[in-house]
Amino acid sequence: MSVVLGVSGLYHDSAAALVVDGVVVGALQQERISRIKNDPRLPLDAARAVLDDAGMAAGDVDEVVFYENPYARLEHVLVSTLRGFPRTFRQFPRAMASQLSHKLWVKDDLARGLGVERKKVTHVSHHESHAASTFFASGAARATILCVDGVGEDTSTSIWRGDGTTLRLVRHQQFPHSLGLFYAAITAWLGFRVMEGEQQVMGLAACGAPRFLEEMQRLARGHDDGSVELDLSCFAHHTDDRLGYSDGLVRLLGPPRERGRPWRLHGDDIDDDDRRYADVASSAQRHLETLLLALAKQARALTGIDDVLCLAGGVALNACANSRLHEDAGFARVFVQPAAGDAGGALGAAYLASIRRDGTRPQPLLHAALGPAVSTSILADTARAAGFVVNTIDDPAEALARRIVAGEVTAVVDGRSEWGPRALGHRSLIAGPGPRALQDRINVVIKRREPFRPFAPAVLAGHEQTYFDGVHDDLGRFMTGVATTKTAWREALGAVTHDDGSARVQVVDTHAPLLSATLTTLLKQGAPPVVLNTSLNGRREPVCQGAVDVVRFLLAHNDVAAAIVDDVEITRS
Repeated sequence: MSVVLGVSGLYHDSAAALVVDGVVVGALQQERISRIKNDPRLPLDAARAVLDDAGMAAGDVDEVVFYENPYARLEHVLVSTLRGFPRTFRQFPRAMASQLSHKLWVKDDLARGLGVERKKVTHVSHHESHAASTFFASGAARATILCVDGVGEDTSTSIWRGDGTTLRLVRHQQFPHSLGLFYAAITAWLGFRVMEGEQQVMGLAACGAPRFLEEMQRLARGHDDGSVELDLSCFAHHTDDRLGYSDGLVRLLGPPRERGRPWRLHGDDIDDDDRRYADVASSAQRHLETLLLALAKQARALTGIDDVLCLAGGVALNACANSRLHEDAGFARVFVQPAAGDAGGALGAAYLASIRRDGTRPQPLLHAALGPAVSTSILADTARAAGFVVNTIDDPAEALARRIVAGEVTAVVDGRSEWGPRALGHRSLIAGPGPRALQDRINVVIKRREPFRPFAPAVLAGHEQTYFDGVHDDLGRFMTGVATTKTAWREALGAVTHDDGSARVQVVDTHAPLLSATLTTLLKQGAPPVVLNTSLNGRREPVCQGAVDVVRFLLAHNDVAAAIVDDVEITRS
């Protein structure tokens, strides 16, 4: 038996993934355990959790593999900061101290922290981890692979050809020219948190018009070979590791938006400045899609493979761009595994080590339920101790459907937790798909986030074409693409349809048992088998993982009427 533990971490979104004989038996982000959003620390807690969930100990692991080459990362930091001197004089001591204090010794820290022999700890490269995470998860015999992120070691974009058990690097682009860092700079300028707020920019883009495309083209210029050249006078990632943009960007786009200021984009009280910020977001999103499209077409020409495009890297979490590539890049299929960002590097690293050890290709990833489950009895006891009423119910799907029809918001805890940032029915808040006022209520009262943020529709498999146009099987499975709500259904599905008519659809099958059964129940009752699905977490919190997390969430959110876990319903006294 081959047991491989993949690990990513030390920059953002750290995670651990366990692959046994080519099968992913567990995967978990560190933030789910630590409760620190995008926790970058070495994921020792997550690693122990996935091992424990699999009934294993560290001594059972044949190899622990880190998703990046720490020595190549040190070289990149040293070369890039020295090349930028004297502009990098503030960055240099911080960056070198960070690398030399712990990042260079990550393999030693893993060995000590997990209690494994040092010789068992290895590493692979960052972008190869990304490529492996999506290609081997896809199940495709061969594919064009495109990895786009901020930077990994010294690479920001890479094109690979996947064939069987092999990956071949075809072309790459080096830091500091990076599509991920272009979008990150706009994210920071709009007042959102980098590495977290990019999804907010994508949501905001639907509220604006792309009237700043000329400025975006100056910021990031695409070349005929698909490469991108940034106007570095407008960015700061190459001179200051704590800021995404420079005064040059401010001169080009105007003053940045103040972080945390309430948005005024709807109703009678629309703020002209906010409308302008939305237009900038729309322009950045449109330009990103254009550049990615050119890159994907170039990748297709270089690999000669046009049946499957596999995407990875943080930019592959941009659902709108993924669907644009599916429509226009000339591939029959586009696949994105659910944890496309750095967390997914842990999975890719484990895949690579598993192939090296066994010589066989890993099994494809059919679902995202890879984290530890919650003990129903522990959750029930914890809820009772906190003053909640706990009852056993005969038909959880019928109980959830009844609450949906009544207009209530219900927490769902169903089996193992999801891998990646999307709630897919295992740690979800579920409500009806309309009216639009329900979206506003959940955004403001429960999620406590910007009012323009959309919610996803979860639709029963086999019925997606009734309500949406442009749903694609691979992107719908993990909620990694967008579709368009059909005009006739936009009012009824108002809470899950964005301002521009788009919807980030999840197609639900039996891998999410309670959600699938609930949608089937709604269908039998004559209602559309569509619900609003959002993650079970509060503002700036990771998605709930354990029993205490769920009860703490319920205590803090009175507008959530109940929670259903297995055959237990938790309500307020």
